[in-house]
Amino acid sequence: MLGEYRIEGRRAAEIAASVERAVGEGGLEPGQLLPPMRELAVRLGVNANTVAAAYRTLRERGVIETSGRRGSRVRPKPATTARELMRVDAPPGVRDVSLGNPDPKLLPAIADAFAAAAAQSDERPVLYGEGAVDPELERHARAAFDADGVPRGPLAVTSGSLDAIERVLAAHLKPGDGVALEDPGWGSLLDLVPALGLRAIPVGVDDEGPLPGDVERALASGARAAIVTDRAQNPTGAAVTAPRARALREVFAAHQDVLLIEDDHGHGIVDLPLHPLAGATRSWALIRSTAKAYGPDLRLAVLTGDPVTVDRLQGRQRLGPGWVSRLLQRAVAQLWASDAVDARVVAASYGRRRDALIAALAERGVSAYGRSGMNVWVPVPDETGAVARLLHAGWAVAPGARFRLGTPPAVRITVAALDDEEIAVVADAVASATGPALVRRYD
Repeated sequence: MLGEYRIEGRRAAEIAASVERAVGEGGLEPGQLLPPMRELAVRLGVNANTVAAAYRTLRERGVIETSGRRGSRVRPKPATTARELMRVDAPPGVRDVSLGNPDPKLLPAIADAFAAAAAQSDERPVLYGEGAVDPELERHARAAFDADGVPRGPLAVTSGSLDAIERVLAAHLKPGDGVALEDPGWGSLLDLVPALGLRAIPVGVDDEGPLPGDVERALASGARAAIVTDRAQNPTGAAVTAPRARALREVFAAHQDVLLIEDDHGHGIVDLPLHPLAGATRSWALIRSTAKAYGPDLRLAVLTGDPVTVDRLQGRQRLGPGWVSRLLQRAVAQLWASDAVDARVVAASYGRRRDALIAALAERGVSAYGRSGMNVWVPVPDETGAVARLLHAGWAVAPGARFRLGTPPAVRITVAALDDEEIAVVADAVASATGPALVRRYD
């Protein structure tokens, strides 16, 4: 069952560490079956409860999964092997279009905003006991949420979208709970869910967002939460349309106890309207980060949600970091007040390059997708081969394995790094490396 590897340890922590170490080093492979708890307890000479505690720890860390009588297995993609490691390092002379970064030329200058925020802090420093949310930041965030039809709720600030999602999940779920996740979807989120001890339940995606039938099946199978990307979905570029939003709201309306999380990280770089699902269930949160429009190093996101969810998030936040730096909040408020980013201009720039690449690939018989945002998703027959051949041709693309649970092979190309004259060149390389992709849907 375990080949040459022997699990060791006398205490639960030692047994769990032995298994986790083997997974990280490759001694235990993804999908490999672990011994039944009683059998391992006899082999190690310990109580069965000790092994049960070790397996519970491993489940909570996202290393293994348990399926009743079918036993415990190493997860297909354990949390100990982060998807960020599934990348191609671009050697000198190779163009890197794999990282998902925004175009630096489209990011605003931030020096004046931080200088103004610093001057404000010099005049009136923020001290212990003050509110966690800067009033000016809240005013701008609230106005933007209101303009997009997001239901009124309390507001919180976190250190980016992933921090917000983790805190919202932790506010409601316990290890073993299921979470409906877009497939393909954001690689960091696909890592986070098992790392929290939660079960990922895949939901298919097309150009208009999550497929309602898949969402219904996930919720009916016991998913306690669902995470939806409103616009600029990573990696496919999907954006939830008005008809799709209505269909999804109908699905969620029948599952009021489900936690609904919306990630609107495309705010500021997308000119498609938001069609929020917020309020379709009792527990909900809608999150917006500054990373794509203002720069990844501005580790700040604002969220609104139902009072219980936001109160739980802020209560736990107070026991950890306390609050997100008010200096940073004031700087972001300055950027928002000055209209430092014109979403129409940014969206048009990404859209021009995205549409040009999709059209160039279509001319060469290759299907590709990207309705919004800065990425193009290209289904391929052989992912590993396509990535290797493109690297040989001078292009580093992101392997689709970073973003997939059960969907077929693909690669992701970030257009933010492309100049207009490079579109035809990369399209030629992709067509040569992949051949025609025959799928219309991503699953």
